[in-house]
Amino acid sequence: MTNMQFVFNLTGTTESTKQVRHVTKSVDPKQHAVWTLGDLYGYFMTWAYEVYDTRPHPALDMSPREAFRTGIARSGERIHRTIDYDDTFRFFSLPTTPKGMAKIVPGRGVKINCVYYWSDEFRSATDEHTQVPIRYDPFDIGTSYAFVQGRWIRCISEYNIQLKGHSERELLVASAELLRRKQIHAKTVSITGKQLADFLVSAEAHEVLLAQRLQDVEAQDVFAQMGCMQINQDKGKVLNEQTPLMTAQPE
Repeated sequence: MTNMQFVFNLTGTTESTKQVRHVTKSVDPKQHAVWTLGDLYGYFMTWAYEVYDTRPHPALDMSPREAFRTGIARSGERIHRTIDYDDTFRFFSLPTTPKGMAKIVPGRGVKINCVYYWSDEFRSATDEHTQVPIRYDPFDIGTSYAFVQGRWIRCISEYNIQLKGHSERELLVASAELLRRKQIHAKTVSITGKQLADFLVSAEAHEVLLAQRLQDVEAQDVFAQMGCMQINQDKGKVLNEQTPLMTAQPE
């Protein structure tokens, strides 16, 4: 129903590619793509909750919204099963590494994706060389979190000035580009955190990462519409709401 009433009516829909032999250059959806992810999400929410949800449904003899309210009135809201979309939910939704743990290296902190992150909480001698649960912000690789002494703490990258505001996807693209360039001159190569940080702030990186950066901004626009992130009007800079320190146990 979503496809028939909404998606297939948009400019650039790929419905025609089901019969690829009939697709010419003039009608190729790739030539007519105009929708950004943020705009698509916003209008889809409008269609889902203000159009489809309020029209009578033939199988219900009422609108989906009325059917939902009727079900709530009969069986109750079950508030105890509700999960609020708040900072706590967002925090525990942050990604982690394949191991999910990192060792605290004295004087350097925890290492995540080739980069060290530090917090003054790591100064305790009892925490040195111990494995701790970690998480990081996929839209700001200048920040990560570690579970130390029963609580989550915020850690700052050793190259925070260069990495702040860059996404995990940008880091992956930058790593691939650096590896490609190094492999031209050597068979065995490795990349350091400093090389990644320096590359991310260079003019060359701006050209290489521009497409990915625009995609990240659109993804952040979707999160902003969900209410878990603030974004300015020109969509050029995203202001993540600072996640408070929490005392919850790690998953």
